[in-house]
Amino acid sequence: MFEGLNIVWQGSIASFLAGMGTSLGALGVFLVRTLSIRLQDALLSAAAGVMLAASFFSLLLPGIEYGEALTGHTWIAALIVIAGLSMGAVTLYIIHQRLPHEHFMLGREGPEGAHIRRIWLFIVAITLHNFPEGMAVGVGFGGGNTGNGIALAIGIGLQNIPEGLAVAVSLLGIQYSRLQAFSIAVLTGLVEPIGGIFGAAMVWLAEPIMPWTLGFAAGAMLFIISDEIIPETHNNRNKTLATFSLLGGFSVMMFLDATLG
Repeated sequence: MFEGLNIVWQGSIASFLAGMGTSLGALGVFLVRTLSIRLQDALLSAAAGVMLAASFFSLLLPGIEYGEALTGHTWIAALIVIAGLSMGAVTLYIIHQRLPHEHFMLGREGPEGAHIRRIWLFIVAITLHNFPEGMAVGVGFGGGNTGNGIALAIGIGLQNIPEGLAVAVSLLGIQYSRLQAFSIAVLTGLVEPIGGIFGAAMVWLAEPIMPWTLGFAAGAMLFIISDEIIPETHNNRNKTLATFSLLGGFSVMMFLDATLG
């Protein structure tokens, strides 16, 4: 499917397919009315584990390898990737501070957003999660590393399934119909191809910045994991379950990267 296509097309198609994992998960809203907090924490933690492993094995380590090839020095390569990682995390932090948004468990964050409908606050929050994931898939194809990009797309797509279900069911809880909840969850998944195009285009236009770009995508995802997903899933006395679910997701992504990347 990806042979013969340039990086932008590869990243766009792969991130779109990964985003469709959200749609697949959201279909579950027609079968279930509620998810227990315990199950929701387990599903989201598994998704965080996938993101965590993807950050290390599909973004940071390849970033250091590209940096070594460009500079000839491991320590310089590591510093470049660290700089990119820091930029990604700080960028996400600033966006979170500037954009009002709301999480299903942690509540509102960012500046005062009382004048914004609650559903839009949720959509902004979900978008802040999905854009870095799509960007990660896009930059994963950098340097013609199709295997790495495919592993990332599969991993992100798998972790989008429980996320899509959790989002859609949570929307039911704030009085949206099943069809509305499904439609909104699908739309949030379509943010990922936008991130994929952005990430792939950055690499395509300036491949020498690959170490920076890979580090940036990893930093953005690590910020989301540490700042939001882990606190949210550890907030309901399910931290042991959440921890082992995260390890399970991490193991799945590590396996995918080892076998496909």
